[in-house]
Amino acid sequence: MSTSLRVVEQLSPGGNVNAYVQTVGTIPILNAEEERALAERLFYQNDLEAARQLVLSHLRFVVHIAKSYSGYGLPLSDLIQEGNVGLMKAVKRFDPTVGVRLVSFAVHWIKAEMHEFILRNWRIVKVATTKAQRKLFFNLRSQKKGLSWMSNDEVDAVAKDLGVDSAVVRQMEGRMAATDTAFDAPLGEDEELSSWSPSQYLEDEEADPALQLEASNWEESAQRQLHQALSALDERSRDILAQRWLADEKATLHDLAAKYDVSAERIRQLEKNAMKKVREAITLIA
Repeated sequence: MSTSLRVVEQLSPGGNVNAYVQTVGTIPILNAEEERALAERLFYQNDLEAARQLVLSHLRFVVHIAKSYSGYGLPLSDLIQEGNVGLMKAVKRFDPTVGVRLVSFAVHWIKAEMHEFILRNWRIVKVATTKAQRKLFFNLRSQKKGLSWMSNDEVDAVAKDLGVDSAVVRQMEGRMAATDTAFDAPLGEDEELSSWSPSQYLEDEEADPALQLEASNWEESAQRQLHQALSALDERSRDILAQRWLADEKATLHDLAAKYDVSAERIRQLEKNAMKKVREAITLIA
């Protein structure tokens, strides 16, 4: 089964979002040259295969953004689906001649689709999220005699009729009395309101998905380069570096001198030469 079909099935209503996240995490990230070549094929030749590769390579980026909006109580799979729509719109409109990476251009389209989805579902999420809460909500609306808060006797009577605890009735009454909050307060009209709109505090701004993605890719690349550089060393030099720098309990020069029956100064020389070879190898790989 192709990667594109697998990710679609995993994010479908009967799919597994965890499996989807794991699958898109295995899709290679394009470097700048590969991305530009694909973008030019799409921009100048309308190459749909190039568009597919651009979308697939950025699906993990959508997941990063979707996770930052988890505070709304909406299913992660729904947020990802909406974000993927934004990603596809961004890929369609991406101009490779501008000189920016697709991830920088697409973030605005992805967030715009997620924001629209959250706006459509904001009120129902805040008032009633389960079948039991929705039942209580509609029953409570029909049994309330006015707009004022119910007395303790009225709360107890409603709770008895509905077969729930009085505290649950009070909680739902509070939800019903609450007013909607603008997701994106208009800038310039009310600075105080704007600073406390949900768009300002529900997204985890410290967990920048672009930075996380770049850091994750850099760490994986650095580990791969280090492994390749070490594999080019002889067994003794590789063991010396591992014992001196990579082990949980670092070995001393005298420990390794005793192990290889040479002087501590000789171990120091071998270590220095090995480090030089590793740095040169990593430079060539990079």
